[in-house]
Amino acid sequence: MVGIVDYNAGNIKSVERALESLKVQYVLSKNPGDFTGCDRLIFPGVGDAKYAMEQLQITGLGSFLRDWAQSRKPLFGICLGSQIIFDYSEEGDTKCLGLVKGTIRHFENVWEKPELKVPHMGWNNVRFTNGGSELFHSVKDNSDFYFVHSYLIQPDDKTVIKGVCDYGTEVPSTIQSGNIYACQFHPEKSAGAGLQILKNYCTAQILQNGEIKC
Repeated sequence: MVGIVDYNAGNIKSVERALESLKVQYVLSKNPGDFTGCDRLIFPGVGDAKYAMEQLQITGLGSFLRDWAQSRKPLFGICLGSQIIFDYSEEGDTKCLGLVKGTIRHFENVWEKPELKVPHMGWNNVRFTNGGSELFHSVKDNSDFYFVHSYLIQPDDKTVIKGVCDYGTEVPSTIQSGNIYACQFHPEKSAGAGLQILKNYCTAQILQNGEIKC
C-alpha cells in the first residue's frame, strides 16, 4: 500500500489522479497513524519551504518522516518534497528534514544567467547519471519531464544524483540515497514517462535495505 503525505503544501490532486490511472491503491492523510499499513510513501509538495516545514512540525509529520526514513522504508519526494528532505533551504532561511545531506539554493546564487527566466518552468530532458536509478526502469534516457522550481538541489554527495537536466547550469533532477528517492520535476504531470516512474516506485519489490527493485 502506498501512502501520500498531505501537509497542506502538496500537489495532491494530480498525484491522486496519476495513481488512480495506474490502478495503484493508496492512503492519503495528514495523520501519521493512518500510514500503518503502508510500505512506501510519496511526499509531494509545491510552494514555500518555510511554510511546509511549519506544517510538518504542527502535524507531527516531520518527526514521523524522519523515523520512517531511518527505518529503511522507501520515501519518494516530489518537487518541494524533493528539496526539504535535505538539511537546509535558502528559501526562508529554513532548516529542513535532514534526511539527505545538502542544501537548497536559489538559481541566482548558483549561476549568472540573466537571459534565462526563474522559475525554471516547462519541459526539459533528463539524462541519467551515476548509473541512473530503478525509478527509470523502462524510461528512455533524455526523456522530457515537467519542471516548475526556483531552487536547486545541491547534495553534499554528488553520487546521489541519478538524473540531471540543463538550465544555465546542470540541474540535479533525480536523487537516490539508499531508500530515499526524489524528483525535482513533477512525474504526475509528465505524461507517459512520468507515469512510468510512479508505476516503478509504487509497484517495485522492496529490498531489505529499503531500496526498490523493478
